[in-house]
Amino acid sequence: MLTLTHEQYASDIDKLYNELRLIMPSNIQKVFGIPRGGMYPAAMLAQKLRFPLVFNPDEIDGDTVVVDDLVDSGETMRRFMSEGKGGFFAAVYSKGKVGDGRIVVGCAIPSGEWIVFPDETGGGIEENFRRTLEYIGEDTRREGLIETPKRMRRAYDEIFAGYKTDPKELIKTFVQGTCKEMVILKRCEFYSTCEHHFFPFFGHCSIGYLPNDKVIGVSKLARLLDCFAKRMQIQERMTAQIADFLMDELGAKGAYVVCEGVHFCMTSRGIRKQDASMVTSAIRGIFENNANARLEFLQFVRD
Repeated sequence: MLTLTHEQYASDIDKLYNELRLIMPSNIQKVFGIPRGGMYPAAMLAQKLRFPLVFNPDEIDGDTVVVDDLVDSGETMRRFMSEGKGGFFAAVYSKGKVGDGRIVVGCAIPSGEWIVFPDETGGGIEENFRRTLEYIGEDTRREGLIETPKRMRRAYDEIFAGYKTDPKELIKTFVQGTCKEMVILKRCEFYSTCEHHFFPFFGHCSIGYLPNDKVIGVSKLARLLDCFAKRMQIQERMTAQIADFLMDELGAKGAYVVCEGVHFCMTSRGIRKQDASMVTSAIRGIFENNANARLEFLQFVRD
């Protein structure tokens, strides 16, 4: 097993850059990284080559070098080359030889070797945190910060746990004891992260629905909120996601979700309005056309 350090991976990307610079055709003008593994080496190469980095696959054409981290079975490489996407293909590592003249590899490794990339062990993200601390002017060698990158990684694992949760796996419904009246989880707290500024926002969310032959466990409503909140978010989308999920997966007759949040990107920077909060709502099904149902929900959740 070959376990890469961040330094070794960066050095091997440099080798790919040197190889690429020698044989790359003059018409190549931009770089595309294959998600997910190719994104980091593509960004490094784009910086070194001083080419723009493109993210939309539709923008790949004959003047694009397509970058991946590893050619293993070669399936991804063959798909891109056979479809005529890209003028050149570059990979940091390759298991075995590649026979196409439009392909360049930085390092060849034995076919049976298993590579563990830095981000797969947490080492890569910890190095990025360390660089961020240095960027803001800190000395990462001082006692209080030596373990901080590792703590930050563990914190991110928790803060963004929603990406590792399938909301459909939270569904456990009950037919026995179901009701035809409104079910409400009132003022459940949430913590999320703004995708525009990478700042936290937090607050309370009230979730109501009208069952249609089945109900969901009350703790699952709270877990559903966490599942969508613990991601890069905007409050408007998070509110809608919860309501849509109840309609689509629970088959509810109606759903009404109200969230109130305080956003650090507004209170601690920019306009700096410390007392401001934002309220969003998502109204689905019977609540859309029945004013009495809407009023009943709002009376229940009112402080």
